[in-house]
Amino acid sequence: MRTYIIMLLLCSSVVLHGQNCNYELTGKVIDLHDESVLPGATLIIAGHEKVTQSDLNGNYTFSNLCEGNYTIQVSHPNCATQAFKVKISSNLNRNFKLEHHLEELNAITLQASIYGNKTKTNFEQKIDQQQLDRFSNGSLGDVLNTLSGVSSLNTGNAVVKPIINGVHSSRVVVMNNGVRMEDQEWGAEHAPSIDVNTVGNITVVKGAGALKYSGDAIGGIIITEASKVPVKDTIYGKTLMTAASNGRGGSITSTLTKSYQNGWYGSIQGTLKRFGDFEAPDYVLSNTGVFERNIAARIGYNRFNYGVEAYYSYFKNDIGILRASHVGGASDQVRTINSGVPLIVRDFTYDINAPKQEVSHHLFKVRGFKDLENLGKITLQYDFQRNQRLEFDVRRGDDLERASLDLALTSQTLRVDLDTNNPKLLNLETGILAQFQQNEADPSTGVRRLIPDYKRYSFGIYGTGNYSITDKWLIEFGARLDYIHINADKFYRTSFWEDRNYDVLFADIVVGEFGNQILTNPKLDFANASATAGTRYSLNDSYTVFANYSLASRAPNPSELFSEGLHHSASRIELGDLRFDSEIAHKIALTLQKEGTIFGFSVNPYINFINDFIIIEPTEIQQTIRGNFQVWEYRQTNATLLGLDIDASLTLSKYFNYYHQFSLVKGYDESRKLPLIDMPPVNTVNGLVYQNKHIHNLRIDLQSEYTFRQNEFPNNNFEVFIPETNTFELVDVSTPPKAYHLLHLQSSADFTLGKTSMLAVGVSVSNIFDTKYRNYLNRLRYYADDMGRNFSINLKITY
Repeated sequence: MRTYIIMLLLCSSVVLHGQNCNYELTGKVIDLHDESVLPGATLIIAGHEKVTQSDLNGNYTFSNLCEGNYTIQVSHPNCATQAFKVKISSNLNRNFKLEHHLEELNAITLQASIYGNKTKTNFEQKIDQQQLDRFSNGSLGDVLNTLSGVSSLNTGNAVVKPIINGVHSSRVVVMNNGVRMEDQEWGAEHAPSIDVNTVGNITVVKGAGALKYSGDAIGGIIITEASKVPVKDTIYGKTLMTAASNGRGGSITSTLTKSYQNGWYGSIQGTLKRFGDFEAPDYVLSNTGVFERNIAARIGYNRFNYGVEAYYSYFKNDIGILRASHVGGASDQVRTINSGVPLIVRDFTYDINAPKQEVSHHLFKVRGFKDLENLGKITLQYDFQRNQRLEFDVRRGDDLERASLDLALTSQTLRVDLDTNNPKLLNLETGILAQFQQNEADPSTGVRRLIPDYKRYSFGIYGTGNYSITDKWLIEFGARLDYIHINADKFYRTSFWEDRNYDVLFADIVVGEFGNQILTNPKLDFANASATAGTRYSLNDSYTVFANYSLASRAPNPSELFSEGLHHSASRIELGDLRFDSEIAHKIALTLQKEGTIFGFSVNPYINFINDFIIIEPTEIQQTIRGNFQVWEYRQTNATLLGLDIDASLTLSKYFNYYHQFSLVKGYDESRKLPLIDMPPVNTVNGLVYQNKHIHNLRIDLQSEYTFRQNEFPNNNFEVFIPETNTFELVDVSTPPKAYHLLHLQSSADFTLGKTSMLAVGVSVSNIFDTKYRNYLNRLRYYADDMGRNFSINLKITY
């Protein structure tokens, strides 16, 4: 009997040792919705003494596992704990998705990392909620100006249009809460119709690598996202109030959010902003006031593997255009450009008179998603936008209150996206979209339509993927096809039609002739291909190298094709060309990034070759019944843009931190062997930050901004005849202004008001020494100095 028992035990031992217990379970812990990584998550195998944590990249590993079924408990400080069942029969890679939300609702602090990267091989820049709150009374362009490589094309102080790596307007795509903004961005003075107070996070991708959003983003993509809502029973909100000395105005914005444990949530937000005339150091900038009011709301139902959300926003902005930029005869035009002060300076007022803009924008979106087992997440979205732009010229008599330009742009988009997020399928992401857009110009303005009535049909399909060759080396690839059809109804002056040789080239599109007008029906088709390929390699825990090539194709916009008349808020005559082809851009970008608690930096050189690049430049001054205006004409050329962006930060001590930014971009017209117009001058920013969490989280930021003179520019000067003196005068529209140096100061401190409320107080001074300067990229630099010193106070209450 004893011998039998011994033999049985020996056999059992042999069976036990024969089992393979060398399997590995690996993967990532990621957010359910945007698949951003969640570092610091704790993973426990239930019933076993095996515990691990996800690293900074969200990766985890369990080693020495035997074959069998396991229950993995995954927890994260900002997530609800979840349990997952896995079956081990070989080495297994499995990602765990958690419902990520914030526990610290009083602080309402969102870290950029929770939103995830939009591409894998493009270096991205992010702006979080705390930074956005400091610009509560500013614009999207003001916020983006804080990033290296991002500048702005300004029309005075209120219209700030982002420039990324030297290009702007239709070459920069703005995604607002998942919706591509269609707000007539073709105009140099058309700022994005977005209230920064509705935004929880901004990501800037320099280049066209994020093909999911667009294939025509030759400059880059700006992605704004709303704040995340927790899946729990709670109600919270915040109110921000600002006041500023320059413009003698301010803003107030408030947000309230209610959420439930069962997944339902709702949020409402509103903003009111009012400023009077802004002031240069020596005079009032007459008729530059702003009156903005916005509202946004969303409601949704959010579960672990499915959800739906509806979102609506209304943006309304009245903007005054510097009165001195609209003058009368040729002598006044010459005198105002060549003099050092505006010809019209009046007392301060809150009134906004002509010339002015009135812009309204409606946006509605409904989006739903569903996680499909063994396939991925499928998302369906429909959005509707209506943008109305009224531009008022200085008129007389009964036309005083009648707009000179009245455009209504309606856009509807339907898209379907599938994200596999499965290593076996190379992390593929695909999608299709269709859009219908209609522009209607009100004929009752009594003025020639700058942009005609048209219908635009778009269809796009894309696919992107990435594959991790090793833990340190990742490759990314993608392709996109877009088809665009434009059907327009356009009147041309007979003289212009014949001067351009259109009567020969486009005789088949003529519908009829009415006096000195020709009615045409252009039907244009553009088929564009875009692609991206790149790699990311981690040299070690601190250093990462990014390399990316992107091919972007952009069809000419309606302004570039059809403009033929006075653009009133731009105070110039603009001429387009029906013969334009799509722009084709080849961009190569490299980035070396170092992350560290003491010292960190990123160095980003790039070069962009653009075939058939469309530029607009001044050619002459033309006299009209409304006065003399500069004529700006579009043309196509081959262009090269190259540049360098540098960011660096250094921790000097426990309380002091230094940061540095440097941006350089050069643009060349290869056809004429000349510099391109409106290239941002070299700019450098240096700052010293003192922050002490023990003194009410006191933060003091002293910033130095130096902008060099732009020494490379085309000579577009011309002469104009002055009837009063029977002479010709030179009009200098090319020579850039001098270099300038500005100092700014920002400070803030936090105070506890109660168990669930906090008050943050911020005080800032921009242009501390009231320096006189003119920004080369301010379209009104011909007529006046830029804004002088500005004191502001910012109060934020969270509850």
